[in-house]
Amino acid sequence: MPTAEQLKSLIRAHFGRDGERFLTVALQVAAHEAQQGHGALAHEIRDLIDRARKDIRLTEVRLPQDLRGLVLSEESKAPKSSLVVPANLGKRVERIIHEYRQQHKLRNYGLAHRRKILLIGPPGTGKTMTAHILAHELKQSLHTVQVDKLVTKFMGETSAKLRQIFDLIQQQPGVYFFDEFDAIGGERTLDNDVGEMRRVLNAFLQFIEQDASDSVIIAATNSPKILDRALFRRFDDVLYYELPSETERKVLIQNVLGSYLAPGFTWKVVLSDCNGLSHAEIDQACRDATKQAILTDKVKVNPELLRQMLKERQAARQGQNR
Repeated sequence: MPTAEQLKSLIRAHFGRDGERFLTVALQVAAHEAQQGHGALAHEIRDLIDRARKDIRLTEVRLPQDLRGLVLSEESKAPKSSLVVPANLGKRVERIIHEYRQQHKLRNYGLAHRRKILLIGPPGTGKTMTAHILAHELKQSLHTVQVDKLVTKFMGETSAKLRQIFDLIQQQPGVYFFDEFDAIGGERTLDNDVGEMRRVLNAFLQFIEQDASDSVIIAATNSPKILDRALFRRFDDVLYYELPSETERKVLIQNVLGSYLAPGFTWKVVLSDCNGLSHAEIDQACRDATKQAILTDKVKVNPELLRQMLKERQAARQGQNR
């Protein structure tokens, strides 16, 4: 039998909807039973836990027919180590994870965990990666809302589609990611705004303020200056992203190249060639260099090869800015 403390922990985890904590305590019960000489029972408990975790991973997301194509669902496999950002930003992402895992403790004191997050920064600086990492660490499905399609395809009925999406958020807990959020979050007083988009923004403000689901809602934008100021107070936290520093570039290259990094790699010029590039662009340059090394039987990526790929990315960026 489980100890009194284990039994209380199981009950708290169940009513706190903390599935991972429940499974952790269940494993402790299995270990306790094994110590008591109840090997068969301990083995059976572990099998039940393994099957439960497998079922959680394989659970299919049930999307209404008319939301398919607007909401893309997946199981994220991105660990925290994938996110290369300044230490203070990393701590704030970790705080979101920690509060989620300890939400039952916060509830006991009448407090709520952070679950409505706004991410702001240039393209390719880690906003989408953050959504993937949060989904992975919280063991939730990631649902990406295609905001641009929502607006352009359903102009005239966007507010109704938004209501359906928030109904889904309520009914199916997960991490919901509104990318390119400024498509509906623009300032309501802008001269080029139209009545329909004002109604859409007002609807979103109402839905997110009233939302009391168990889901995590993340919105991301590259253009914070055009966001309506009323949006900011609807979010529990606002995180700002920037282009990677020299230290972050080095960590990113090491993470992506891994065992393909040539011995005695010289960094100074390579890191200089990364100036102005985003995390995503450096990541892609590293992957391009790795493929080139494999196809030419070099196996390892040397500084010259990586610099070549970085320069291609720089050229592509300059072409976009013309």
